[in-house]
Amino acid sequence: MPGKKNVAMQNMNKEKQSERRARARKIVAYLKKAYPAPKTELIYKTPFQLVVAVMLSAQCTDKVVNRVTAELFKKYKTPKDFATAKPLVFQKEIGSIPFFRNKTKAIIAAAKIVQDNFGGRVPRTESELITLPGVAYKTAHVVLGELYDIWEGIPTDTHVKRFAYRFDLSDNTDLKKISKDLEALTPKKDWKYVNNGLVLYGRYVCPARKHDCAVHPLTKIWRPANDRWPLAR
Repeated sequence: MPGKKNVAMQNMNKEKQSERRARARKIVAYLKKAYPAPKTELIYKTPFQLVVAVMLSAQCTDKVVNRVTAELFKKYKTPKDFATAKPLVFQKEIGSIPFFRNKTKAIIAAAKIVQDNFGGRVPRTESELITLPGVAYKTAHVVLGELYDIWEGIPTDTHVKRFAYRFDLSDNTDLKKISKDLEALTPKKDWKYVNNGLVLYGRYVCPARKHDCAVHPLTKIWRPANDRWPLAR
């Protein structure tokens, strides 16, 4: 028989989860209304260019990525183009992107795998996408959602992580675990609105710097968020 303390703890956890679920659904209801057709702001023309742009965006702003890829994507369009890129040249071409050397290696290696193992087509499943160097849970689900409107997971970036903390929706620090927490709180049919919705909200409504956001739409849903500024890095 479980002890009284264990039972009390289980009841507290259930209550907390119930409160989080109710709060998450209100947040997603707002995001669905504010951003009914969520799309990435990364600019691309071909499927593999999106994969590259998302890989470049790790620890970098979309604005900087778009500035770099404006020229880069004139030269590199297909997986074959990237697979045959000269590493030293490519490094210079993306030199203003953080971790450009590691990203060069990952992009070229990923392009070769897509070209050789997938016939030049960007895979349509998480299990296949994460076989590509530089592609983990977040990148895989951004690509699946953007290219194929397949939402089998919620990608977590710094914006999503920040709001997951501010609205007390997760106790985890690992990005994938935060994704799983959000997925457990949100109906699957609404997963598509969470990442891009929170990213856009974070960029244009409630930026990361500390400020009074009492009048912001999501803060009105849960007032304590106005006083919660946990580090999200």
